[in-house]
Amino acid sequence: MAEWTRLFEIIAENFKKGDNWRLEFDEDLLHNHQKPGWKKCIVSTGGRSDLSKCGRGWSSNMVRVVCHMRLAYGQGVVKVRPTRQKCKMCTDAPMEEPSIASDNIRTLMKNVLEKIRIKCYNENLGRKNRPFRSFDTTSPHEPSHCEACMQGVCPKR
Repeated sequence: MAEWTRLFEIIAENFKKGDNWRLEFDEDLLHNHQKPGWKKCIVSTGGRSDLSKCGRGWSSNMVRVVCHMRLAYGQGVVKVRPTRQKCKMCTDAPMEEPSIASDNIRTLMKNVLEKIRIKCYNENLGRKNRPFRSFDTTSPHEPSHCEACMQGVCPKR
């Protein structure tokens, strides 16, 4: 998580002079609910799951990251929670957080800052609802492992 915070601080350093933004991790974020006054986005990236219980591992190009953001009185907060994966072979295995490479985190943080510009500052970036891509779309995706698929918010579903 320190890597996420470090990269966010570097990328957001010169973002919107006069406003201070910080990144927080929140295990209680939900895909389909946010507190009043908060904006939501869900971004995707590539990651790898290596499970502690059985030792199985796989890559996924659809690791979903839930982000809630709010700007109030010059103070911006972005709360994030990567969705977890579980093993389809081990029925009682817990869902575990995938690892995400620094390059993917950097691209993801840039995409989150674009979402902040759109949702918190009402900027029109001319994207015309094109999806953000911060992962290799040729990598496999396992819906049976994906928390986002189970909750009905994964576009690969």
